[in-house]
Amino acid sequence: MLRLSCHCGQVRLELATRPDYIHACNCSLCAKSGARWSYLHPCDVTVAGPTNRYSRSDKADPAAEIRFCARCGSTTHFVLTAAAAAKFGNGVAGVNMRLADEDDLAGLELRYPDGRAWSGEGAFGYVREARILGAGAGLD
Repeated sequence: MLRLSCHCGQVRLELATRPDYIHACNCSLCAKSGARWSYLHPCDVTVAGPTNRYSRSDKADPAAEIRFCARCGSTTHFVLTAAAAAKFGNGVAGVNMRLADEDDLAGLELRYPDGRAWSGEGAFGYVREARILGAGAGLD
């Protein structure tokens, strides 16, 4: 189990399983929120503490609703919007892995999807090769 928290500690997340990889997406939402996402089934993510929400306004039908701490503003996780869950099923939640202890991330693959160029259909292209995180190596 992994335990994560926002900067002030008001929002805490527990992951029942370790993710297979982390995405460092370059789309405007991910870049401006400072998030590096792992994707898990919603039943494997427990969130405690008050969050505010944001859905991007530059998309006619945004798929994700970003959540962030109501006190310190740290991006914590995302859930699918109702429209996206109806279309794709509610089988994914995103967790901002920048909130994790760096040592807990050792051995995970960090991938760099080209979200800016992604149409929203099909697989991501990637802007550079993935790398494996090492203990104390951080997410930079």
